[in-house]
Amino acid sequence: MSYGRPTVERRQLGLMLKKLRELKGVSQNDAAREIGRKQTRISRAENGVGSLAREELARLLDFYGISEDERATALALGNQARKRQRGRTYADNLPRSFERLADLQADAEAIGFYETGIVPGLAQSPDYARAVIMAFDGVWWETSVLEVESRLEFRMEQQRRVLEAAVPKDISFVLTETALDQVVGGVSVLRGQLLHLLQLSERPNVAVRVLPSSVPDNPLLGGGLITLDFGTSAPRIVFVPVLYGPSTYHDQEVDTVPMFRAFEAVEKISLAEESSRTLLIDKLKRIGS
Repeated sequence: MSYGRPTVERRQLGLMLKKLRELKGVSQNDAAREIGRKQTRISRAENGVGSLAREELARLLDFYGISEDERATALALGNQARKRQRGRTYADNLPRSFERLADLQADAEAIGFYETGIVPGLAQSPDYARAVIMAFDGVWWETSVLEVESRLEFRMEQQRRVLEAAVPKDISFVLTETALDQVVGGVSVLRGQLLHLLQLSERPNVAVRVLPSSVPDNPLLGGGLITLDFGTSAPRIVFVPVLYGPSTYHDQEVDTVPMFRAFEAVEKISLAEESSRTLLIDKLKRIGS
């Protein structure tokens, strides 16, 4: 096993292996015996501080009994995790990359969300999420009712994983005012989304702030990012979403420090939480009038 810093690729693979093992209902000792190794080898792999040899990973995946598609993805991710050197960023080109982002979110202690013109996925109401996914259907993938329902179910389950975590996470949403004015799926859907945001803001571990369109000097204007802080267990990560194609992860301090600083800056220039609630209520009243 090669040891090193817990890169994004190693963290993704480790979280995937942990989830597969738990779904199988076996212990780390059971998994280690299957590949003829000690428990610490499995532990380090799941924690993202070590990578398994290809043969070990293949045997472990066979033991877990996953599909061929999942197996191919895990082996490809294993190849990435074993690389000793790469550039400063990591682009996840493998299938169903949103699942690996979801695992990182579920593992983080604190998460920050900033997007322009749309409500972040973890803050979307069911109707809003369905409308967003329906708008993508037939454009970014072939028209498929099954795909729409699968993606919606995944998004709702991800909200439960993060928002209802046994140990509450510190979550900060910074919403641009344009996102609150953009009609998605109809006026009734937008109304429901505003109500949903008000309900989210009542949670003690969730901050909802609005960045008015009139505020100048936004360092993230036109962009978006998700900050992931794992406390002392792993280095911080920043995820930069794109509309289409592979999104980019940053896990080196030369990048994450200014990116976290940029997120903190938009938090500071946004309305305070109570003022943001007032704005949400005002917009809700105007929609209802």
